[in-house]
Amino acid sequence: MKLYSTNNKDLRVSFKEAVFNSFPADKGLYMPVEIPKFRPEFIQSITDYTFSEIAFEVASTLLGDDIPKDDLHHLITEAINFDAPVVPLSDQMGVLELFHGPSLAFKDFGARFMSRIMAYLSNANEKTLDILVATSGDTGGAVALGFLGVKGTRVTILYPKGKVSEIQKLQLTTNGQNIRAIEVDGTFDDCQALVKEAFNDSELNERFKLTSANSINISRLIPQTFYYVYAYAQALKNNKKNIRFVVPSGNFGNIGAGLLAYKMGLPVQQFIAATNVNDTVPRFMNNGVYEPHPSLQTLSNAMDVGNPSNWVRIMDMFDQDLTSMKKMISACSFTDEDTLTGIQELFDTYSYIACPHTAVAYLAAKQIVSPDVYTIFLSTAHPCKFIDVYTQELKDRILIPEQVKQLEQKNSTAHSMKNTYADFKDFLLSN
Repeated sequence: MKLYSTNNKDLRVSFKEAVFNSFPADKGLYMPVEIPKFRPEFIQSITDYTFSEIAFEVASTLLGDDIPKDDLHHLITEAINFDAPVVPLSDQMGVLELFHGPSLAFKDFGARFMSRIMAYLSNANEKTLDILVATSGDTGGAVALGFLGVKGTRVTILYPKGKVSEIQKLQLTTNGQNIRAIEVDGTFDDCQALVKEAFNDSELNERFKLTSANSINISRLIPQTFYYVYAYAQALKNNKKNIRFVVPSGNFGNIGAGLLAYKMGLPVQQFIAATNVNDTVPRFMNNGVYEPHPSLQTLSNAMDVGNPSNWVRIMDMFDQDLTSMKKMISACSFTDEDTLTGIQELFDTYSYIACPHTAVAYLAAKQIVSPDVYTIFLSTAHPCKFIDVYTQELKDRILIPEQVKQLEQKNSTAHSMKNTYADFKDFLLSN
């Protein structure tokens, strides 16, 4: 698998280099030189495959001979050891639950796969791999658990002060060992900017072996394609033939992975990006002007992204052609008031309790429900992570997983920091 930078199509790097040097010096993002196609017989017989078998087929199609097949099979079996069921709500609509992993969020797919890929590709005599990650909520917790105790790695997580839920904060700050957390007095976009600046700092790159665990890293994107293909297979088993996906979107890595699966040959009808009031992409799709705004805090905090990094990948997949893109993608946004209405409506209509991000996706899905297309909207996190959002009636019905109860018994440790690159760089050099 060869990759290029979205800012320089003449650049060529190996998969290993793209994994460890996740952010090119030209500030683009890595994309495959060629997006390989699925074998026709795989798509034709896809309902015969298990989730693990689908994941292996997708990964081996993308990676080719970069990782021996037996080793890749072992990595996937170890990383993706939990389900991603499509729960039917009606004849026209279902919800793809992606929160059955250890951190109770869809980011577990990417983080667990990436940690094992990095460990596999690392040489024992190389210097410690320093992983920098900005999080708006769920990424950090998944990365922390994915890399916890992995030899030769050290993870530094930056999160915005007062803008993650209490459970998300505990998932970031109670790990110890090779995981450390920094509470930044700013927004997610600020945290992301600090991480990107560090990657372009020659002094830090000489001193440390830096890489990212955000969705800008290609090894995060690959495993997120798995569950789109698996969801399609589940729908076919239930005699649903025309499929579209509605994706709650913040940094646009999740929907980017779905579109990558589509480009590989997954026969999907359409993708809908559902955002909160951080609506940079919906505005762009409407008026053709890409104008990032500072991020605003909402109930669906993992989507509080004003300048989504992965949008450049999506534009690249469609050759910067907005007209072509609009044939496959649409986008819409919703307020917190809408989100609360969606949460209650899901419960009242289907007895289903959804996290705020899932409710945003549901609101978009219900607008386009039609008898000839099966709409699958993504549920990206367990509702317990946002317990303060719900009415008392719904709170009483949410089952708290055992791992959350254990979190509450642990000590929480985070380094508080101003939103300045000088302070961040000093922290890295001093610690």
